[in-house]
Amino acid sequence: MLTDIRTALRPALVLLLGLTLLTGLVYPLAITGAAQLIAPSQANGSLVRDGDRVIGSALVGQSFASPRYFHGRPSAAGAGYDASASSGSNLGPTSKTLETSIAERVAATRKDGASGPVPADLVTASGSGLDPDLSPAAALVQVRRVAETRGLAEARVRALVEAEVRSPLLGFLGEPRVNVLSLNRQLDRLGADTAR
Repeated sequence: MLTDIRTALRPALVLLLGLTLLTGLVYPLAITGAAQLIAPSQANGSLVRDGDRVIGSALVGQSFASPRYFHGRPSAAGAGYDASASSGSNLGPTSKTLETSIAERVAATRKDGASGPVPADLVTASGSGLDPDLSPAAALVQVRRVAETRGLAEARVRALVEAEVRSPLLGFLGEPRVNVLSLNRQLDRLGADTAR
């Protein structure tokens, strides 16, 4: 009877060990290697660098609080834009907390000089809390504040926003969008060019 158990266990253990090596080591290494060859930037997190220094990722939103910069979508992830605590607020449409926070964000946007309708993505958090993009309308609403704070012509800042608008993938997947980190980097370059 003991030999029957050993006979039955041996193939099961060999199969367990073989599949563990195949799916836990060989497959991940093969996929990682292929990704590094085909798309190394994306495989390494789409990092944005300023020289040798990493300043962010094109895929993860950041907090820009200064009025000199375009502000991204609000974040409900941890203390805000915390990639280790990625999540939405889970507040429903009847939530008083959600209603109050949206009203406060709309008031702050109006105080910054926005007129007309305030785009929803400026006052509501995304599902992940880490959205790096804004709608073109949400970026354009902020042009006056940014231009005034930096002493630039509104037309010049508006043109910068329009140049940063990215089309939907394949022309129909998703919505037009503006990457806030990329926009703010271009804004800093514009300010540097203007100062010369």
